[in-house]
Amino acid sequence: MDTHNSTRQTIVRLLSSMGSAKEIQQYLKRFSQLDAKRFAVVKVGGAVLRDDLDALVSSLSFLQQVGLTPIVLHGAGPQLDEALAAAGIEKQIVDGLRVTTPQTLAVVRRVFQEQNLRLVEALQSVDARATSILSGVFDSHYLDRERFGLVGQVDSVNLAPVEASLRVGSIPVIASLGETPEGQILNVNADYAANELVRALEPYKIIFLTGTGGLLDERDRIIDSINLSTEYDHLMAQPWLHSGMRVKIEQIKQLLDHLPLTSSVSITRPGELAKELFTHKGSGTLVRRGERVLAFEDSWHGIDKTRLKALIESSFRRPLVADYFERTRPYRVYISENYRTAMILTREQGFTYLDKFAVLDDAQGEGIGRAVWQVMREANPGLFWRSRHGNVVNAFYSAEADGSYRQENWKVYWYGLSDFADIERCVTHCATRPATLGEKA
Repeated sequence: MDTHNSTRQTIVRLLSSMGSAKEIQQYLKRFSQLDAKRFAVVKVGGAVLRDDLDALVSSLSFLQQVGLTPIVLHGAGPQLDEALAAAGIEKQIVDGLRVTTPQTLAVVRRVFQEQNLRLVEALQSVDARATSILSGVFDSHYLDRERFGLVGQVDSVNLAPVEASLRVGSIPVIASLGETPEGQILNVNADYAANELVRALEPYKIIFLTGTGGLLDERDRIIDSINLSTEYDHLMAQPWLHSGMRVKIEQIKQLLDHLPLTSSVSITRPGELAKELFTHKGSGTLVRRGERVLAFEDSWHGIDKTRLKALIESSFRRPLVADYFERTRPYRVYISENYRTAMILTREQGFTYLDKFAVLDDAQGEGIGRAVWQVMREANPGLFWRSRHGNVVNAFYSAEADGSYRQENWKVYWYGLSDFADIERCVTHCATRPATLGEKA
C-alpha cells in the first residue's frame, strides 16, 4: 500500500469516529499552513510513558501520517523514583525540585536514556520516524548548587538538533537534560524545560498529556475550555480550585502571556489527542489567552457595523437584510475585541431575546464563543431565542436552555423563564418574527 493511500485511509477512519469532514479539513488546512516547528510541542509525563505508551504512540504516529510533526519533550518522574529506590538512594525534594547528587545524576541519565529510547523504538515499530535527542538542546547553568546539586536552569535553547529532525520529517523526542558550557549534564525539571522550549519555538499548540485528561471542576468534570482574558480572575477565586491546579493555571497564563495570541494549551489524554486537535468539541481542556469581550448597551454607538455585518454573514453564510441595523434596536451587544464572535440581544414582549450569535469559522473550537456566552449570561438572568433545525450549535443551546419548543422552521429555547404564560408569549413571538437573514448564496 503506498503512503498516500495509507494516509487517506487513516483520515477516513478518523472522520468516521470523531467528527465531521468539514471540521477535520478545516484543522488540517490550518495546521498544514504552519512552519513545521510551529505546529505543536507535546509534553509527556513519565506516568504517561509508563501507563499509556500504546495510545501515545498511536496518536503521535497518526499526526505524522497526516503530514504534521509534533515536537515531544518527556519527563520520567515515576521511573526515577523507582530506579533510585532500587539503587538505595534516598529521594530528596526541595521547593518541588529533585535534589541531584552525582550518584543521583548517574541514575537520572540512565533512566532518561531508557525512557527516551523506549518511546523512539515504539514509534519506529509502527513505521513512524522519530529521533532521540538526549542532550544539546538546553544550555543551562547550576540553579543553586548548594541547595539542589546538579540541577539546571535553562539559559537558552539550541534548536539545531530539533530543526535537523524536523527537516527530515522525523519526530524529535527530547529528554529534559541540560548542559553547562563546560559540558556538565544537569537535571532540568521537565515542566520548566517544556516552558523554555515553547518560548523559543512559539508553537501554535502546546499539549500536556496527562492521565486525568484535562483540568477538573468542582464535580471532577473536565473543563472543556478556559478563556483567560474573561475567566482567569473568576476561576482563581473558586474555593474548589486545589493548589496543584491553581499552580498549573498560573503557569499556563504566564506562558501564554508571552506567546502570540494564536497559541493555545491543550490538556488531554494520549488516546484523545487527535480528537482534541481536529474537532471543535475537543476532548480535554483548551486554554487560550483569549480576547476581551466588549459590551455595548441600547445603541450601535461605538460598534464597527461593517465588521459586525461581515462577521454575521460569514458565520451564517447568509446575507443580512439591507436595513438590519435600522430596523433592529439593540438592547445589549457583546463582541470579542477582534470581531470574531458577537451576540446581539434585543427586548421583545418584555423579555430579552437573543437575535444573533455569530462565531467565525476560524474561532470555532477555541472557546471564544463560550467565553462571550458566559459574559452575556452573567448579565442576563433570563433569555429566549430561536434557531433553525439542523443548526450545529443546537446541542450547545439544548445544554444551556431550561426548555425548548419545536416549531415548523425553528426551535425555540429559553432559560430563566418559569411562568407558562411568559414562555407562551416568547414562543409565539418566535413563530411570527420576520427573518433578518437571506437565503444561502
